[in-house]
Amino acid sequence: MPLNGSERTTVWPGKPYPLGATWDGFGVNFALFSANAEKVELCLFDPSGQREVERIALPEHTDEVWHGYLPEARPGQLYGYRVHGPYDPANGHRFNPNKLLLDPYAKALFGGIRWSDAHYGYRLGSTREDLSFDRRDNARIMAKCRVVDPAFTWGNDRRPEVPWSDTVIYEAHARGFTMRHPDVPKPLRGTFAGLSTPAVLDYLKGLGITAVELLPVHAFTDDRHLTIQGLHNYWGYNSIGFFAPEPRYMTTGVLSEFKTMVSRLHEAGIEVILDVVYNHTGEGNHLGPTLSFRGIDNASYYRLMPGDRRYYIDDTGTGNTLNLTHPRVLQMVMDSLRYWVTDMRVDGFRFDLATVLGRESYGFDPAGGFLDAVRQDPVLAGVKLIAEPWDVGPGGYQVGNFPPGWAEWNDRYRDSVRRYWRGDEGMLPEVAGRIAGSSDLFEKRGRKAWSSVNFVTAHDGFTLDDLVSYTEKHNWANGENNRDGHSANYSSNYGVEGPADDPKIRAIRDRQKRNLLATLFLSQGTPMMLAGDEVGHSQLGNNNAYCQDNELTWLDWARVGGEGAGMLAFVRRLIALRKAHPVLRRPVFLHGRVASEDGLKDIAWYAPSGTEKTAEQWRNTHARCIGLLLNGHAGQYLRGDGTNADDGVLLIVLNAHVDAVLFTLPDVPGGRGWRCVLDTRVADGAGDGRMVLSGKPLPVDGRTALVFVLVESPDRGDVAR
Repeated sequence: MPLNGSERTTVWPGKPYPLGATWDGFGVNFALFSANAEKVELCLFDPSGQREVERIALPEHTDEVWHGYLPEARPGQLYGYRVHGPYDPANGHRFNPNKLLLDPYAKALFGGIRWSDAHYGYRLGSTREDLSFDRRDNARIMAKCRVVDPAFTWGNDRRPEVPWSDTVIYEAHARGFTMRHPDVPKPLRGTFAGLSTPAVLDYLKGLGITAVELLPVHAFTDDRHLTIQGLHNYWGYNSIGFFAPEPRYMTTGVLSEFKTMVSRLHEAGIEVILDVVYNHTGEGNHLGPTLSFRGIDNASYYRLMPGDRRYYIDDTGTGNTLNLTHPRVLQMVMDSLRYWVTDMRVDGFRFDLATVLGRESYGFDPAGGFLDAVRQDPVLAGVKLIAEPWDVGPGGYQVGNFPPGWAEWNDRYRDSVRRYWRGDEGMLPEVAGRIAGSSDLFEKRGRKAWSSVNFVTAHDGFTLDDLVSYTEKHNWANGENNRDGHSANYSSNYGVEGPADDPKIRAIRDRQKRNLLATLFLSQGTPMMLAGDEVGHSQLGNNNAYCQDNELTWLDWARVGGEGAGMLAFVRRLIALRKAHPVLRRPVFLHGRVASEDGLKDIAWYAPSGTEKTAEQWRNTHARCIGLLLNGHAGQYLRGDGTNADDGVLLIVLNAHVDAVLFTLPDVPGGRGWRCVLDTRVADGAGDGRMVLSGKPLPVDGRTALVFVLVESPDRGDVAR
């Protein structure tokens, strides 16, 4: 029935801006962009979402925006659109008013998509989708948009504003992180509310991380072929709405749940970074369903093949690519980013397949439209921006080529560190450059060392435990005959594939996990660790668990006080060590320059002989043991906030050989000896604290990382500082 119970709901002209459904305290303005539509109908639904109570043709069309104002509408109203226009796939048009469409600017969704042939704009089974037209109505099995009231009392909420150089990122899944947490009430598990419970906040704060990077929380779809197999799109890289939180992560469906989570994380000093997917949508290729963008204005929203606009340019490997060269599509992405910063108060974004976003018709351009728009935007100027700098399109690998202000995932760091600790030959020069901040990739245009987001594991690939337990991927549960997922994992099982009972194999694996994590947190740049690695989470060798929404991917919290307790203590020690020593997180790149008055360089690499490595020694492909000296007395601006922070002198010794190596601790000006503060041979990493005299050979066991702090002479004074 109509909203007011009369024969027809009142509709006024309204305004073309802002786009979406906007409650102003008196009524709701509806505005939808479509350059090629001939008519737009607003469809209103009852509270169950099952009955369409009224269709209202939006009365005004201004600057390619269809709009109308309903003075009787209120927050909570469910709605969708039917858009009329030509069905002409060869020319890029796929309008079908029989399909209920989601508003691209919807702030909340209600219900889910129940898969049926009715969601497709053409008759499934026809030989050519461009020659058939499906007239079935999909409204009853389609998700609905919901009008929201954005009001929320933020109180004393303040952004943590952690400097980039001090940032420690923890990549986590909003659902899987709490699904098995015993101290999270069952109704809250797997939700934003669960992430903001005291038990979770205490754990994150105690770990020492400064930012939680959540896998996609924008509303997304489950691929139909997955649901047929009883699987789900667990990771969420299948967005269908860029303003609405995913309903399955909410207990109430009210936006205050997400905002409360952000506020409580901020109170704990933790930033919230969202993994966002603006490169494609969940509508797939030319044979995919019509859910939103395709039916609203396919020719505007998507990049189509020149010469035959029936087909989509697929630089994403998902079937379609959003057309960010179109001003209205670019506007939608920018509006979405600003919305999540201003209304939801998130602190940053990690952009999936970010090369797509900087791709113009002629290829990737660091001065492309989207990247320029972001760079000049005052709202986005104060948040963290992280690029996944690759896609599957031509020239898609762009690590190091994003503009100033951006950080980037550094897969060269991941691969070189994995290969080094695996024992591959010839890795020392490469891994040394990665540990020092990857200046060869990022030192340009005033960019800083934090631009390199260093990681050894992420959601995409092996977990840390699997990295040392499996030589091959084991993705059979995904239903793709183990063809999916990366094959080049640079992993090793150290004797047996999968779980091992042999104490020697288990000891080697645990040592290697500590070595990998120690390298990560001792490297210049921004460290990112995968949630669960700190307690030994395993996915049984599945390195592409995107469709596994089950105990394979959910964190097992029993490990926190059980088998994973030692590793957890080790990670806490590592993060605390990084925080205690600003020299481990220099914002500037280091190049081995003499930087203090005693002649000590800012960074220096030492051979086991205790002398700086020579060019000939660097060429030795069999060498796997090295020392890294970091001079904390060198230079200025050691802290991330730009203030000077004098630090001590650190020596990091890494030995990836299987056997022990005699390493002579270097004799440096102003020092009496070295005190070990980290030792990966020990379960919790605690060094013995004893001083070893400079110039003395020290046996360093195989597969070991050690960290020493220089014990300085009492008469060193301030001259070297």
